[in-house]
Formats: sequence, structure tokens, C-alpha cells
Amino acid sequence: MKRRSFVQQSSLALSALMIPLSCTSNKNTPKYKMGLQLFTIRDAMEKDPLGSLKIAAALGYQDLETYGYDVDQGTYYGYKAAEFKNILEDLQLTASSGHYGFSPFLERPMDELRRFVDQCIVGAKALDKSYITWPWLAPEYRSLEKFKVLSERLNHIGEQVTKAGLGFAYHNHDFEFTDHGGATGYDIILRDTDPSLVKLQMDLYWVMHSSPLSPAELIAKQPGRYVMWHIKDMHKLSRDYTELGNGSIDYTTILPEAERAGLEFYYLEQGGNFAKNSIQSITDSATYFKKHLQHYL
Repeated sequence: MKRRSFVQQSSLALSALMIPLSCTSNKNTPKYKMGLQLFTIRDAMEKDPLGSLKIAAALGYQDLETYGYDVDQGTYYGYKAAEFKNILEDLQLTASSGHYGFSPFLERPMDELRRFVDQCIVGAKALDKSYITWPWLAPEYRSLEKFKVLSERLNHIGEQVTKAGLGFAYHNHDFEFTDHGGATGYDIILRDTDPSLVKLQMDLYWVMHSSPLSPAELIAKQPGRYVMWHIKDMHKLSRDYTELGNGSIDYTTILPEAERAGLEFYYLEQGGNFAKNSIQSITDSATYFKKHLQHYL
């Protein structure tokens, strides 16, 4: 009762502070929900997860990508998974994907990995997610030989997750595009993983930052596989993250064709380098996105 009362009591106050849910001149309803990777506001989520989610919802974000699931406690941001699901429902939010901590299991015994994947599946199903996503590879694992091990593990996880009725995806950063004498880690992932088991979450910022191929060129190599995107901008001088519209990435020209990519979900994200703070950044990015980019999706 306390949680539901909190949600209801502050909704009017927040609505007066937030931007309208639709800033675009396009009269058509967007095909996709506007998504937010919660890692963007990780500092706010640590201090006040419920209040932070309320702000995101009032800004017009509809779908979330989670991070930091505690598999031992079965919690998201300190809430049991079932309770967190109730919070999302109260705020009319969904969580279609989640980033889970797979990297430490790259070289652990397979039975340990399988148990961890089972725990992730339980947490994902509690929120009615569509995808479980591998988000990161530790620096010590970024050799070509380790990418071959990674690809094998991705196939195993993909098979296990698919059998459980969910989708599995891999998220790129910059290091996958490092050239190792004519081959990259991403080349190995694309070559050695089964497209029916391992989908791809394209981080458009990192592709523009480090890949020799454009997003459209990558999609052309394996159309239909890039089921999720991360959309964020690049600072014009430092090439660090920045708020949408403040950087050097012209999404009006590089945004890939969603249908050809196989897009199902996208998430706005900013990993840091906030002009003011993380909440102001998701506010500014939402404003820009809805005015200039949402009609493409």
C-alpha cells in the first residue's frame, strides 16, 4: 500500500515538471516504445530507484533495459523481482531486456554457467522480458582466442535461453572492432555464433566510434539479426558520451533501416559525461529524440 500510494500521490507534481509525452509533429503513433537503458541513471537509481523510475515514465520513456540483477537475492535495485514488476506495472512501464553479469563465467565450468543462466532466466521471466543480454567482456578476455571461447559460450547460453522461451543477445562496445592482424572479435562472433540462438544488440555509438563499417553495412552482412539498438551521441571534441543532439552523430542520416535490421526494441543511453546530471541528460535526450528522431521509428 505504501508503494502504490507513493506512486499515486506524486504523479501530479511530476507531470507539471516534465515535457509532454509527444513532441513530434508526426501524427502517427511510433511503432516502437521509447526505451531507456537504466545504467544511464545508475546514480539516481542507487539513491532513489522508485522516484527515478517515476521521472523516467513522466518523461515519456515506456520500456526499460535493466542492469545489475542480484541472482542470489533475486532482486532488482533492492526489490524482489515480483515487487519490482508491480512497480513497473503501476508506472505503466515494461522491461523488455536486461544486461546480466556473464563475463566472469567465460572460463568457469559449464555447470556453473548453466546455473547462472537459469538464475537469470528466473529473473527475466519475473519481469516478462523478451531478451537476456550479454553486455560486457572483461579486458583480460579480449584476444582472438578468447573471442572463440566467447562465441562457443554464447551459443550454449543462447540454446539454454531459447529453450526457456526467451531471446538472447550480445551487446558490443569498441573492443570488438580492434584489429588483430586482419580479424576482429566481432568478425569471430558473427562467424561462429548461431544467428538463430544469438541475436545482436547494436550500440550505435560504439559502431560509429570504432567500427570500420557503418551500422547499415554491418546490418547488410546479417540482416534481421540486430534486434535491439542503443542510441547515444558522441561529443564533438572528446568523442566521449553526450546528450542526444549535442554531439557529432547525425542520426537522421545514419539511423539504420529498422525492418531490415530486425529491430524489436531500442534504448536511449548515456554512460556518463553528463552536462549537468544524469536525470537532466535523460530529459534533454528525450526532448531531442521525440522532436527529431522518433518519427523514424
